[in-house]
Amino acid sequence: MKILHIIACLLLAGCATADRVQQLEDKLTALEGEIAKLEKKGPASKPTAGDDAASDADENAAREMFTEVNALMKEGKMDEAKAKIAAMEKKYSSTKTWRRARKVSAELEVIGKDSGDIEVEKWLQGDAVDFSSSKPTMVVFWEIWCPHCKREVPQLQATYDEYKGKGLQMVGLTKMTRSATEEKVQEFIKEKNVSYPMAKESGNMSKKFNVSGIPAAAVVKEGKIVWRGHPARLSKEMIG
Repeated sequence: MKILHIIACLLLAGCATADRVQQLEDKLTALEGEIAKLEKKGPASKPTAGDDAASDADENAAREMFTEVNALMKEGKMDEAKAKIAAMEKKYSSTKTWRRARKVSAELEVIGKDSGDIEVEKWLQGDAVDFSSSKPTMVVFWEIWCPHCKREVPQLQATYDEYKGKGLQMVGLTKMTRSATEEKVQEFIKEKNVSYPMAKESGNMSKKFNVSGIPAAAVVKEGKIVWRGHPARLSKEMIG
């Protein structure tokens, strides 16, 4: 606080009366007292143990509910999974678990919605598929630069080979983003012996199916989206 006194002295250098000096020094003393009180007060208090415990309880409850959502999806109980994740958002939207669950929530959101007709810019191989068919149609969203897609797309060929005789339709959709080109896609299809239809889309299909990450897949029956998720999570019961 010596600095404050020095400033006061400089300001008072031209003053003639001792009374004025005393008044200013009294004000400085009062100011020093206020500063001392603030220093003693210290930083804001931390949350109590009870607050931390409540946060932990919410996280644990949210994790448990999210586990139940994934189990219901695995069993093909999509309506129940939708109701469960809606309840999870309502109760635990402030948790870290919910932030991880939002992608699944977006997937479940499209379940039951009309698929509309398939929209493509160009067929790279195969013919158009009919979403209105009573037989299932599996839609796969992928890109040539995505390493996980390059693994899943050929693996789905085995699923197509097994179920196409029972009426399964399958189509792969790519927007050809980043470094992708039609030539690279065609080379990959040929190299991996992928025979199901492939097409380039503008992004409208991705938006319609709430695709925010790839690879992604959906199952359509009779013009309705009946399943959405990662292709590796699709059970045979959903397409059999």
